[in-house]
Amino acid sequence: MPRGRGGGERLTYAAAGVDIARTTAALERVKPLIRATFTPQVVTDVGTFGAMYSLAGLAHQDSLLVMSTDSVGTKVMVASMVGRHDTVGRDLVAHCANDILVQGARPLFLLDYIAADQLPGDFVAQIIAGLAEGCQEAGCALVGGEMAELPATYLAGQYDLVGFIVGVVRRDQAITGENIGPGDVLLGLGSNGLHTNGYSLARKVLFEVAGWRVGREVPELGRTLGEELLQVHRCYCPSVLPLLEQVEVKGMAHITGGGLPDNVVRCLPKGCQAAIEKESWPVPAVFRLIQEIGEVEEAEMFHVFNMGIGLVLVVAEEQAEEAASRLEKQGERVYRIGRVVVGEREVVIQ
Repeated sequence: MPRGRGGGERLTYAAAGVDIARTTAALERVKPLIRATFTPQVVTDVGTFGAMYSLAGLAHQDSLLVMSTDSVGTKVMVASMVGRHDTVGRDLVAHCANDILVQGARPLFLLDYIAADQLPGDFVAQIIAGLAEGCQEAGCALVGGEMAELPATYLAGQYDLVGFIVGVVRRDQAITGENIGPGDVLLGLGSNGLHTNGYSLARKVLFEVAGWRVGREVPELGRTLGEELLQVHRCYCPSVLPLLEQVEVKGMAHITGGGLPDNVVRCLPKGCQAAIEKESWPVPAVFRLIQEIGEVEEAEMFHVFNMGIGLVLVVAEEQAEEAASRLEKQGERVYRIGRVVVGEREVVIQ
């Protein structure tokens, strides 16, 4: 049996599709961006096997670590179509940070995972630049990650982007929803478009059914389709974390996959129903386009997309006005979208 290809030519890892030198060079380029996110608690530099992080001065003796992981999903396919990858990193950080924010946690650090068929330096630099910007906005450190070249696993030009975040909250300040009761008010914070959810349906409708391209100028949107679909996922940490020290927020929900029905219910205690008034906020044009072009039923729209509400806070009636005012001063668009009533533990949109 032949043991080689002959001619003196030797196979290498790079010839098999994985170029270690290329990924190492890419990491060297972005090290300053990563270090710029470091807080005083980061003990190790870029490149160690494991990142070290000190909790000294941060954690009360009865503090809880809050962890979550998520990805950008098929939004990365739109980024590839546009040829721009500096926004999806911000999307990822915001998504992960919002997920732990709803339990009252302040994000401490994030790790990322980037996998593709190949990882050219410019591509990696764009993604990590977005991750670094997102971490600075959320107030957390980018302490480590993994870059994996997986030829034959991903098609050319395709990739995946995943984040793992850790935050902290004192046990007595953790938001669990257990104090929510009838009469409480639901405050909705405006989203910035699709955020990172529903892109499989959005791409089906806008690219396949409508036959549009990412460079198409869409009058209803006031921008190109690609620009709309790459609108960055809002990070609510800068505006909401200060509010938690001033107002009792009884519960929160990050409106991601499953929309308002599947996410608001997660913070409701038994015997409480969320009654949401769908006319109480303006639905962004992109959702109306998807619904009309794809002939998507309204219930399905609310189940797939955030429909213009990215985060929901539950507060007592007597604190609702103050909470809304403080959030608006931080630049948020705040809407009273409903209230808590007695009933089955569910969300009713009417």
